[in-house]
Amino acid sequence: MSTAAFRTVFGSLDDHRMGSIEIIQGEARHYAFSNIFDVAGRSAPYEKVVVGLNLGYVIETLRAEGTSPWYTAAHDEFAISMDGEVRVDFLKLDEPLADGEGTRLAGEQPKGRPMGYVLLKRGHQALLPAGCVYRFESAQPSVLLLQTIKGPLSVEKWADICLK
Repeated sequence: MSTAAFRTVFGSLDDHRMGSIEIIQGEARHYAFSNIFDVAGRSAPYEKVVVGLNLGYVIETLRAEGTSPWYTAAHDEFAISMDGEVRVDFLKLDEPLADGEGTRLAGEQPKGRPMGYVLLKRGHQALLPAGCVYRFESAQPSVLLLQTIKGPLSVEKWADICLK
């Protein structure tokens, strides 16, 4: 009996391959299939591109490069570094800014006190708590995945990012 040897290779922004999907029944257009590194590589820095959708919840990929604007949300969010190093700075707001669901811009310099920062390396996850503002900073292009609720900054590009 022969067993096939499979080797899992984790991609990066600079080194990834598009996978494939084997259709057993139906048509490829009925399936969402994309590569987060490919999506991030073709996106503007900090463009929040939806790569997964479950009712109102989304998984977004972001290309982290330079310093992002300040963001806030009325609910907790999570960020995972998939490639590179990303610093996340936090401020505890004097007064809540978020109104509605999803990530919102928080202005150029929100009023609040520093809460510290987290340095995310590949595979690290950080909680982005409700009631605070945060911003990302990365010296080199990096890739983040965010779990959040679909909001005004969420960009859907299904026709552009899905395997056809």
